[in-house]
Amino acid sequence: MSVDITDLSAWQQPETIMAALQHPQIAVVGMSSNELRASNFVGYYMHRNGYQVTPVNPREDEIYGLKSFAALQDVPTPIDVVDVFRDSSAVPEIAEAAVEIGAKYLWLQFGVISAEGIAIAEAGGVQCIVDKCIKIEHARYQGRMHWLGFNTERISAQRRKD
Repeated sequence: MSVDITDLSAWQQPETIMAALQHPQIAVVGMSSNELRASNFVGYYMHRNGYQVTPVNPREDEIYGLKSFAALQDVPTPIDVVDVFRDSSAVPEIAEAAVEIGAKYLWLQFGVISAEGIAIAEAGGVQCIVDKCIKIEHARYQGRMHWLGFNTERISAQRRKD
């Protein structure tokens, strides 16, 4: 089973992104305690913005006071969004776990692209967002970028047609 990933736009739809951002339970797979890593900052940002962030990384015990779990199946609470900061080769296994735990969304960060992982998730009823950053999309649709008018059609590079 596979999907065509030459055009990722099918997995970058604003409606799907905005719907995923309405779900508060996020597992960040590959979240690191290293503050220089993007996974650390994204997890911190989402936590600071009211999301229930669960780190999933077998090499970590705790990040920002949040217990880290070795695998998605070890998380004792429901997870809505599985946000992936792992190499693309790890995605099929993560997609299988996302289906197993009943996640609603599999969010693959920038550069994390796996046709097999997408196919597994979609076959299991999990919607996918691919090659997008959850932090940037949150800022665009619900955070300060939204407050400033981006993506609201109030600020535009287009000339008015009077």
